[in-house]
Amino acid sequence: MSRFFRGDSDSETESSSSDDSLLSDEQSQSESESEVEEQEDEDDDKRPANAWLKGDSSDSDSDGEVKQVVKSAKDKRFDEIETCVKAIDNSIKINDWVSLSNEYEKMNKVVSKLKVASLKPPTSYFQGLINLEDALQTAASEKKKMNATNAKAMNSMKQKLKKNNRDFEEQLKRVRSGEDLDEKVTVVSTPKIPLQKDANVKRAPKVQEVAEESDSDDGFTQVGKGGKKVTFSPDMVMKKLKEIVQARGKKNTDKDEQVAILLKLFAVAATPRHKIKILFSLISSRFDYGTGLVAFCPANIWQSALKEVIELFSILESHTELNISEKYEEVDEEEPESKDLLDIQGSVISLIERLDDEFTKSLQNTDPHTSEYLERLSDETSLIQLITRAHQYFEYKGQTQEATRAIIRRIEHLYYKSDSLVIAIEEKTKPFIGPFHSNLTKGITDPLNLISSMCSYLYKHADPLLRTRAMLYHIYSVALHGQYHIARDMLLMSHLQETIHQADVATMILFNRAICQIGIAAFKKGLLKESLNCIQEIYNTGRVKDLLAQGITVQRHANVNLEQEKLEKLRMLPFHMHINLELLECIYLTCSMLLEIPNMARAGSNPDARKTLISKPFRRLLEQNNRQIFSGPPENTREHIIAAAKALSAGEWEASRKLIWDIKIWDLLKEKDHIKALIGKRIQEEGLRTYLFSYSAYYNTLSLQQLATMFDLSLQSVNSLLCKMIWNEELVAGLDQVKGIVVLHSEQLSKVQLLSVMVGEKLAYLAECNQKAFDQKMSDLDSQYSSQDRRGQRGPNNVQGKKQIDHSYNSKKPNRNNFNQTRRAV
Repeated sequence: MSRFFRGDSDSETESSSSDDSLLSDEQSQSESESEVEEQEDEDDDKRPANAWLKGDSSDSDSDGEVKQVVKSAKDKRFDEIETCVKAIDNSIKINDWVSLSNEYEKMNKVVSKLKVASLKPPTSYFQGLINLEDALQTAASEKKKMNATNAKAMNSMKQKLKKNNRDFEEQLKRVRSGEDLDEKVTVVSTPKIPLQKDANVKRAPKVQEVAEESDSDDGFTQVGKGGKKVTFSPDMVMKKLKEIVQARGKKNTDKDEQVAILLKLFAVAATPRHKIKILFSLISSRFDYGTGLVAFCPANIWQSALKEVIELFSILESHTELNISEKYEEVDEEEPESKDLLDIQGSVISLIERLDDEFTKSLQNTDPHTSEYLERLSDETSLIQLITRAHQYFEYKGQTQEATRAIIRRIEHLYYKSDSLVIAIEEKTKPFIGPFHSNLTKGITDPLNLISSMCSYLYKHADPLLRTRAMLYHIYSVALHGQYHIARDMLLMSHLQETIHQADVATMILFNRAICQIGIAAFKKGLLKESLNCIQEIYNTGRVKDLLAQGITVQRHANVNLEQEKLEKLRMLPFHMHINLELLECIYLTCSMLLEIPNMARAGSNPDARKTLISKPFRRLLEQNNRQIFSGPPENTREHIIAAAKALSAGEWEASRKLIWDIKIWDLLKEKDHIKALIGKRIQEEGLRTYLFSYSAYYNTLSLQQLATMFDLSLQSVNSLLCKMIWNEELVAGLDQVKGIVVLHSEQLSKVQLLSVMVGEKLAYLAECNQKAFDQKMSDLDSQYSSQDRRGQRGPNNVQGKKQIDHSYNSKKPNRNNFNQTRRAV
């Protein structure tokens, strides 16, 4: 079947064209020769410059015959099936069931087209099904190791394959036995017919044909009504574009065909305005592949959309007279005299935001522990380059609202990254920016100053929601650079903690992330109380993953519908944006240990003091460890800290310090040596405080030099620590600077005094319960009298009786003051 034969086909449907292409070799060759004879009988001056002439005119001077290999539609379908089988085998090797499911659907579509043409699938198709069955049996044992998306795709694949293989049981048995089911197909070699050159031949104007370079045509020429070839010219671009826009989203609309036609329209568009409008429709058609809450665009389609948006900016930057905005009305180009064709309705920033959202969704649905995630993440640099280019263009055009939306997207990709990574991205971005330069970020190389500059612009020009998010991004970035006091002051001056409960969920998550980062910054400065106060509010809820959008906590007896679960998954942050939860827990438990152990030692046997808790989760972990009969060596971060706490409470500060230093999570911090030294010194100081609280009742005086030797501290540090404890009334003692001792004043209650206090508390509780019961009884009596009044049965005598009862109650009411005086006397 030659190209000439395809060009003059009278078929109007895909199935009929497919059947015509499957004619026998002799029939196709005879028809081709008859067509050539008719063409030679015509006058050379009137011969049309058709596609056949253009394709073979270069070979008209050739005397010999050149053989051309022609494949039938059947062979092409078989090749597509083999390609899908190879892709399925590759997906099986890397255990990617999502891609495998897509290739399986594609392969079955090709098989359905073969069924329409009354053809049987090849042996390679059945071999692929057999390989898939074997892979499913092997992967069933490894299902627990898969992520949720991969496991779900595997289960769906299992059901589809089981249903599909019912129709091919006999063929599968034959292929398993080694039988080949393919039929032999003869390949036709068709000679090219030489044509004579004619200088007087007038060629038709150049037009673009849909059949060229289109993957969706499957080797066939698209024809319209009357069997004529569909061609596009600059004059009918907008008419065809309007038809595609109207058909978009309707049922049975072929998305691939629409994209192919839009590409041809863009190739023949003559004006920048037409190209821009076609690009808007083309990019929107790309996004139709990722409709739904969880669905996302495949990587290849997303990259095509990214290139088309870059092409859009190239046109806009070279034609600055064109203006694009959502405020403009749609112009009817049939009356150009009365309309301004320089204004185009549309929103460029919406396309960029959709690109960013689709990129985030693709990362959310990709396993972060695979190479696929890293390959997908490499596209982030191109996206940041596009956002930077858009921001500079909007700033040049004076479109403030669009500029703020672009800036906030740029900050979202930079605020959590390290300085070295931000500098590398900015260096790669410089060669790709457009002809315009932003005065906002000009000459700024420091990443913190870059983010501060962009956030300051948003404080002045953005709407309230973007200002709030910009403030939180700014606070997070400042805390990430270790500037705790500045980040704390910014948070307090913004008053966000008072109004954050009214914000949307994404802003609340960002607020929680900023609070945690402030806590980490305080820990790096050695401010344990401040760090604990920041992190404790999140840890006390027991839902750290949910509050930071880094996972979903499975709750017992929780009724969560499918839509709510999808929304929660949609809020999850990509893996590379996560705060290390193990590091956060290590910081929280370390601060709790250094504050709670001295507090427990200070409480001693005092029941009132023992009720004061600094960290309830830490106390719970410590109690659980104490209830264990046998405690082995620590294995994880939590066990290391609990063991260190027990050693510290026993006065073994060196063992406690070693256990804390052995935690490997400190290696994630850049200042790990400084932090370890800081923690070691703090353990020595808290060990001294714990010792004084525990044994102050057994000593009258203690030598300062002896305390300094015991805890490996300088004499000045011990003196300073004791002065602070005495000033805060934590220790009842006095310092003798001449003798170098501390004189302890014991105020410990005796055993009888402690029991007396406990008995007094119990008696007070019993008296209060008795009073409440008596009040309840009197209220019931009052309600009884009021009901009698409503019935009209109450008389003056009853009123008098009521007054007498009230008087007797007041006379017999117990006096609490007397009881309290008795308690104080005891």
